[in-house]
Amino acid sequence: METREIDPVEDLLAFADPARPLAWLRRGDGIVAVGDVVVDTVRVPAGAAPLRSAAIADAWRELAQDAEIDDELGLPGSGLVAFGALTFDEDSAADSVLIVPSLVIGRHSGRTWITRIRLSSSPAGAAEGAATHEYGPHWAGTVGPGAQSPQGYQDSVRQALGRIAGGELSKVVLARDLTGSIPAGSDLRRLVRALSTGYPDTWAFAVDGLIGASPETLVTVQQRTVTARVLAGTIGRGADADADTAASAHLASSTKDLDEHQYAVQSVLASLRPHTRALAASEQPFLLKLPNLFHLATDVEGELADGGSSLDLVGALHPTAAVAGTPTTAAIAAIRELEPFDRGRYAGPVGWVDAAGNGEWAIALRCAQFTPGDDRIDVTAYAGAGIVAGSDPESELLETRVKFRPLVDALA
Repeated sequence: METREIDPVEDLLAFADPARPLAWLRRGDGIVAVGDVVVDTVRVPAGAAPLRSAAIADAWRELAQDAEIDDELGLPGSGLVAFGALTFDEDSAADSVLIVPSLVIGRHSGRTWITRIRLSSSPAGAAEGAATHEYGPHWAGTVGPGAQSPQGYQDSVRQALGRIAGGELSKVVLARDLTGSIPAGSDLRRLVRALSTGYPDTWAFAVDGLIGASPETLVTVQQRTVTARVLAGTIGRGADADADTAASAHLASSTKDLDEHQYAVQSVLASLRPHTRALAASEQPFLLKLPNLFHLATDVEGELADGGSSLDLVGALHPTAAVAGTPTTAAIAAIRELEPFDRGRYAGPVGWVDAAGNGEWAIALRCAQFTPGDDRIDVTAYAGAGIVAGSDPESELLETRVKFRPLVDALA
């Protein structure tokens, strides 16, 4: 493969496939696959051994180790890269995927490039051209209650609180779903663009029909520096400046939210310690301000200590307490019993990895899975909330409504 610098590109998404966009964007930078030709795709179904993340990490190592790489830039996302989306639960019926495109257009810190990738068995000259696609007509879609109704969700929260009171677990993250459809042939890049522009500080992603804008970094590895951002504890923004100040003050002093946040931070630190040196986290969480809500956030940083890659850290970290609960095994068991649906890749790792093991991985939040049908595209969106002692079922339901808003607004 070869990466070459090119003239600046204003709109990376214009190169993506309208029906099957493959993209990773933040603050205008990122990488986008061009066209629909895929050099290689790793799909790992349920029941695969070892764990799906380990199977994908091994497959990527094997693919990358013999690659001939000609990369003049050495920037995040240049060189040989693959896009990935993994399931939340090992038992999910959905596939975990790693996709290697034949052409990638990327941009980072004012520099733009094109990467051409081909298998040694492919003819020379394959994957030569990169062309833009005119955006299709505007479209709109609506979603409504799915397998988990609002009342059913509150009932599940009450059951979870009973298990917490009984000492079975300390925290569990419960999600609910919204389902609907959009017209067949819709240009899905419009949704990616709306999310990317409306929420520029999130990771806007599109991988194998999973589209969303996540505020939560699972892990980033660049030149052996490991960083992660932990989000847990949420409150909606106020209607005016005074209400906004009151909301942020309430979150910053909420014992329930601070406890929930601490569970998540300790989960990430415990998972990263065996793989890192000089691991450190900020002592107190800070308030991350998004257009529709506040999160409690903590940044973690360390140095990769072994020969691992970002995919190996994905396997070590997932699922964090921020999206599953504490202890993990008990939380996963509770989620399987209390959620009447398969999460698929919602709350699973999504991102990219390069041949050296560098990569950026987020937790697939504020997202929906788009599945083409005969005469429509089915949509299933997800949002969840962390349940701990002191949680109120109605408040947790309202939190999921706030978290649904970015996607619901973009669909409309």
